[in-house]
Amino acid sequence: MRLRRLHVFNAPTNVDYWDDGKNKAIFNRVADKCYLPTNKLLLELIEKHDGRFKVAFSLSGTFVEQAQKYRPDVIESFAKLAATGCVEFLSETYYHSLAGLWDNPEEYIEQIREHRELMLKLFNVEPRVFRNTELIYDNRIAKVVEGLGYEAIMTEGTEKILGWRSPNFLYKPSGGSRLKVMLKNYRLSDDVAFRFGNGSWNEYPLTADKYATWLSQAEGQVVNLFMDYETFGEHNWRESGIFEFLRHLPGEVLKHPHMDFATPSEIVSRHEPVGDIEVPHAISWADSERDVSAWLHNEMQHQCFNDLRDLAPSVKALKDPEITHAWRLLQTSDHLYYCCTKWMSDGDIHTYFSPYDSPYQAFINYSNAIQDLKRKVALRLEQQRQRGAALAASR
Repeated sequence: MRLRRLHVFNAPTNVDYWDDGKNKAIFNRVADKCYLPTNKLLLELIEKHDGRFKVAFSLSGTFVEQAQKYRPDVIESFAKLAATGCVEFLSETYYHSLAGLWDNPEEYIEQIREHRELMLKLFNVEPRVFRNTELIYDNRIAKVVEGLGYEAIMTEGTEKILGWRSPNFLYKPSGGSRLKVMLKNYRLSDDVAFRFGNGSWNEYPLTADKYATWLSQAEGQVVNLFMDYETFGEHNWRESGIFEFLRHLPGEVLKHPHMDFATPSEIVSRHEPVGDIEVPHAISWADSERDVSAWLHNEMQHQCFNDLRDLAPSVKALKDPEITHAWRLLQTSDHLYYCCTKWMSDGDIHTYFSPYDSPYQAFINYSNAIQDLKRKVALRLEQQRQRGAALAASR
């Protein structure tokens, strides 16, 4: 939910911080270029291959809210996929937030439960597998997720936690945990997500038969391919051939007798972990570092992150649904991502996704929204206190 331009001396009278025009325009564009045509193609492929082709989605609550507001046909297209029985919906934080990195897990758990209720209401499914925001994972997050009853969690298959080991196996957190950890194969995923349209790549053009051969040569229990859905039609336009690649991929994969497709829950049911992983420091799927520096790299990001976290007791004491919703929308990780000043290997990626001219402009606007929310929370708490005092006096 992108912010409209906010000024500290011209604050909105309510907590409506969102650029509805921009959000609507972007959602409509991506719905037409990506969500609707790709969902239609996936449905055709599931039917063509008699249910042997399977996929999984992680849809945040903020995505669903915009789809319901601007393009209900997008929700309908996901519902059709859900009805096939070949599509799984993963659990995540409703607001795609970084609340999992807070010391107190209370808010994190509330957002996970809110998202789980949304999936049940929309698609009549109760997710068994969890995917945290941006695949962020550490020992503490794993413990919380296991405590909520999930069977597995997905994260990045980075060498930081694997060393010489392969991401193509299931693992489990150290310490006797029963939670299963599914790891994204980032090399094969990025071949599609980032290198597909790169004409200077030595494997360009990437064809479905070539890619299926690579998959067939990967040893292990499973190859998890996980990428932004906008890979299809938005980041790689139709003219790049991305839809034809996707159209032919299932057939090419199924030509190999030892390969098939499975949902994450099916993988978890089929296979047992081959070892433990120890992750004391958070990892993610972002940037070359595959840590949380995309969101918590500089002082601007830390200030906004800490301000939102420190607001938790006041927001919860206020018990105002409008305030709570605004506070949680401001937690969406994208706002911090826009404030990133990493201009090295990942600079192009950060600037591509940002609606701002610079990370400093992003910080000023984001900070203005947070500070305005802090003032409104304090004011409403004081008004509540005064009403309570007046009521007590009248008695």
